[in-house]
Amino acid sequence: MKRALLGSLISLLLFAEVPPGAQRWWAHVQFLADDRLQGRDTGSEGHRLAAEYVAAQFQKAGLKAAGTAGYVQPVKFHTRRILEERSSLALVRNGKAEPLTLGDDANIGVRSEPAASLEAPLVFAGYGFVVPEMKHNDLAGLDLKGKVVVYLTGSPSNIPGPLRAHYQSAGERWKFLKAAGVVGTVAIQNPKNTDVPWARSTLSRTKPAMSLVDAELEEGSGRLSVTANADHAEKWFTGSGHTFKELLALADQGKTLPTFPLPASIRAQTSLERGEVVSQNVVGVRAGSDPKLKDEYVVISAHLDHVGVGTPINGDGIYNGAMDNASGVAALMEIAAALHDAGTQTKRSLVFVAVTGEEKGLTGSRYFAAHPTVKGTIVADLNMDMFLPLYPLKMLLALGAEESDLGDRLRETLRPRGIELQPDPEPQRNRFIRSDQYSFIRQGIPSMAFKVGYPADSKEAEISRQWTKERYHAPSDDLNQPLDLQAAADFCSMLRALVINVADHPERPRWKADSFFRRFAK
Repeated sequence: MKRALLGSLISLLLFAEVPPGAQRWWAHVQFLADDRLQGRDTGSEGHRLAAEYVAAQFQKAGLKAAGTAGYVQPVKFHTRRILEERSSLALVRNGKAEPLTLGDDANIGVRSEPAASLEAPLVFAGYGFVVPEMKHNDLAGLDLKGKVVVYLTGSPSNIPGPLRAHYQSAGERWKFLKAAGVVGTVAIQNPKNTDVPWARSTLSRTKPAMSLVDAELEEGSGRLSVTANADHAEKWFTGSGHTFKELLALADQGKTLPTFPLPASIRAQTSLERGEVVSQNVVGVRAGSDPKLKDEYVVISAHLDHVGVGTPINGDGIYNGAMDNASGVAALMEIAAALHDAGTQTKRSLVFVAVTGEEKGLTGSRYFAAHPTVKGTIVADLNMDMFLPLYPLKMLLALGAEESDLGDRLRETLRPRGIELQPDPEPQRNRFIRSDQYSFIRQGIPSMAFKVGYPADSKEAEISRQWTKERYHAPSDDLNQPLDLQAAADFCSMLRALVINVADHPERPRWKADSFFRRFAK
């Protein structure tokens, strides 16, 4: 409890000069990121306690329950945990096996059901994806039937950000690989575009992975899914006539990569421990006032889960997730409370959703988007995930702002506040598809996600980079970190104004005519 106590003392020192909205926001963060909740892992007791807290705050803010289970929508999961002592990977060349060390050379993913044993030839397929709109096809001309594809994460720079993000999503990538006869994948992460260093990400490899029990919503990944350590990647290319260093240099220049067979096979043995858990989406509704529009819903979303308890770093094994994403859920509750306090009535109805399973592949939002607990039409999603109030809110990054007229509504909201709207400065990080707005987008619903922005090569940019390097998915994302509480207050105020704008606008949000995602509209 020492860390939580320190956070409380820090907040007491800061609150004298912070608006009431930020005080309430910070109090929510303190509860959700307290050590008692043990990092809010999907399906855990800590997550259940967090869900109860959010439900109580929704009720206090005058939101009504929408589902048969009250404010909670139960979500059922299959769990799989790899038993490394009974599992193995090896490269096989000329009949000779070269063992790979799990955790160091590579890791076997078990979010989907893997084969108990598999041996198959390897093919390097560049970035391993297909973008029909750009006539880009890394699989063209390759014999892939029965093969395992090795690919480097990323894409050529000539492919627009939304397209590259969509087709690099696991589900979309696998559609093309499966059609080509691929049986498995080996992803080598480009260090330049990787948020979490291998040394930290590998620590979670033996934690349970999860998939939805609702099989219609699950996306496969073949009989084998491996992530390879880029620091040890040269061994995959031995004898191929190419080096990983050469391929990485091409990728860093934004160029198309060559594709070629690798003179090796991969041999895998995978043993699992299986189970089932139930986790919670928390849903509250603020009914609209216009009889003609109240059956149209604007969703305000944020994910409640984090990654739980893991391998200690500097003696701390609780991954509290204060900014990822207690901050977003706290903003969700603050906006609901502020609307209630002001007696604000919007013409359309509002749905506040704290989703589970974001860290397990956007599963909770995927379930809610496919099985909403409200009867009517969801017309927009405004999502908050790790918005990072680390410095003053002078710029706002809005992922998806160029895809629908929600971006126009946002500009109207920002203009009187003197806040600049920033285009995505790092499209190679694929952030547009990496949080829960993507679940709504795939249902055809215009959506945006928000972060406090920063100019390129600025002090703020460096602060953000350091935060990602040192605190993202680490125990140090806790209550003892420097924050700009005024920025948090400004962010909540701005987003509340945007919610009102969207909910009261005469027209429901529409995709732009040239948006790739318009095709999903129903």
